[in-house]
Amino acid sequence: MAKPGRLDRAAGAIVGMACGDALGAPYEFGGPYPADMRVEMKGGGPFGWAPGEWTDDTSMAIPLLELATSGDRMRDARLGPVVLAWLDWMRDAKDVGNQTSAVLGEVERRRDAETDRSVTGRYDWSAPAGRVFEPFVNDSVRDVYEEAHRFNDEFPDRAGNGSLMRTAPVALGGDGYVMYAHSQSALTHMNRDAMEACLIWSAAVAHAVETGELDLRRALWALDEFGGVAISDAPASSNDENTRRARLDLWTARIDEAESHAPEHFTDTNGWVVAAFQAAWSAITHAGSRSDNDPAHVRRTLESAVRAGGDTDTVAAIAGALVGAAYGVSAIPLEWQRAIHGWPGWRVGELIERAVVAAQAGQARQGWPTAEYLDYEEWGHLDTCVRHPHDPGVYLGAIGSLDRLPDDVDAVVSLCRVGRSQVPAVRIAAENHVRVWLVDSDAAADNHHVDFVLTEAADMVARLRAEGRVVLLHCVQAHSRTPSVGALYAGRHRGIPVAEAVDQVVSALPMAYPNVAFQQSIHRIMAKEEAHE
Repeated sequence: MAKPGRLDRAAGAIVGMACGDALGAPYEFGGPYPADMRVEMKGGGPFGWAPGEWTDDTSMAIPLLELATSGDRMRDARLGPVVLAWLDWMRDAKDVGNQTSAVLGEVERRRDAETDRSVTGRYDWSAPAGRVFEPFVNDSVRDVYEEAHRFNDEFPDRAGNGSLMRTAPVALGGDGYVMYAHSQSALTHMNRDAMEACLIWSAAVAHAVETGELDLRRALWALDEFGGVAISDAPASSNDENTRRARLDLWTARIDEAESHAPEHFTDTNGWVVAAFQAAWSAITHAGSRSDNDPAHVRRTLESAVRAGGDTDTVAAIAGALVGAAYGVSAIPLEWQRAIHGWPGWRVGELIERAVVAAQAGQARQGWPTAEYLDYEEWGHLDTCVRHPHDPGVYLGAIGSLDRLPDDVDAVVSLCRVGRSQVPAVRIAAENHVRVWLVDSDAAADNHHVDFVLTEAADMVARLRAEGRVVLLHCVQAHSRTPSVGALYAGRHRGIPVAEAVDQVVSALPMAYPNVAFQQSIHRIMAKEEAHE
């Protein structure tokens, strides 16, 4: 049974993957790096990435995520749009993995020789669920499977990590979709290790989304149940019970090895799918314990994966998908969420939207997260917009403020759900609209990391102000979330005693009454700060 916070965790899987990818991109092919080295989304690296730009790891996952939003099973024929999207992406990609390039490049050359490019067209991202108006969809799947077969026959010992890095979207449909992890792998990586790694990791991500748990050994059920399917073209003897038991024992030993060594133990070989799998799990297990429910485990995991060196973006993307699925997007630093972007022109908002829709089994729904505008009129008291009593460069408002933005506002921090177009893009650049996953509730199950989220929100206001921006901080009615973050901002960044900060911010807002959990959190956070001074 799914535990509360499932949508938070589904978004965490995809955003965690993208953050790990963008964080590791500048450090690829280097290291291991010192344990005290600061890890930043600074851009650069061997391919000249922009700060926060994701690489092929996330770009290749996005067409799978688009397919997942449709609710379609990822059977062979359904994967046609995925192949076409990959071919579209490859035309301008800065970096494509060697094995992926060999397989898809040959398919592209074959298609160019057989048909006019004006006929094949390009991937249509404007169509619902990424549907493509293209007459050769099924032929593309056939071609890519044939080429993957040929590659695997020619290089049977080549098992790159290029399919494991992109497998997270498969897990959003739950255990019933995990069997398709091997199908997406087989498109480019038909080696048994690669397909089995995708099965196991997808099962672990699916379990984390449902329960919040990190349990890689439990995920071996997928190998036991679907491992034979993954190599259905192999001789029958390779799928017998003894062979399957041997494979389970092998992967158990590989997990044991990962837990026994730090991530840098696998640096020299982490371009190999098994070593990448082990390095990612090592980074997770050596960075903390899930039982502590410490959201900083996410940051430590990704930084550890990067410091290990080698294929840093891919190992961190793999680890980010699983640790993000366990903790949720609410545990991922807002500075990372704000920075990430990449092909096909997406940012964190599109990733969260697609992840949530995919986790709802592709059901068509009105309202969040796909609505252009969310109507809160029945709530009342939506027009509040006042200057922060301790910083005139911060406005505290209700959601109606978005319809009448003060002239000097150039950044928005949303503490509630908003529609796609509710924050006017002509005024507010995409990177200056920060969405915070925060539920106005006293229940611990609704906000698993309340201290972390409130602190991140207050610190983001401070970061935007340090950039010289004028910030609108808002929720629906400026009732609980806005005054809570506003007061914490005053306490942490304006030097106002906590009781005074809460009292004056609440007094400035006509509807303000922070819920008990938020009030307790503010005092807890500030008490810890005072204890460290």
